[in-house]
Amino acid sequence: QVQVVESGGGLVQPGGSLRLSCAASGSAFSILVMGWYRRTPGKERESVAIITNDGSTRYADSVKGRFTISRDSAKNTVYLQMNSLKTEDTAVYYCNAGGFQFSKSFATWGQGTQVTVSA
Repeated sequence: QVQVVESGGGLVQPGGSLRLSCAASGSAFSILVMGWYRRTPGKERESVAIITNDGSTRYADSVKGRFTISRDSAKNTVYLQMNSLKTEDTAVYYCNAGGFQFSKSFATWGQGTQVTVSA
């Protein structure tokens, strides 16, 4: 079973920066896409940024120009650099990975990491 573990959340002031990391582990798997999602109380989970195995990226309009997703394929790790953070970025951020393991498709979620933007 492929697992992903997030790290890097915390408390930051508005205008500050944080970097989230997500590492995938398991055996005999290949990743096609990894992404970051977030959820705030009372709202639906939303896609923040995704990156495919060919390096293509896609961002939510609300984070374009502020957040950057990147990956280290050798480490099966994806990063989310968050700059110019706003209070409305406060949420639990979840990592998702999708691909194949033992020739079967998989999609897995991490436990989430809290990001709080507050003065």
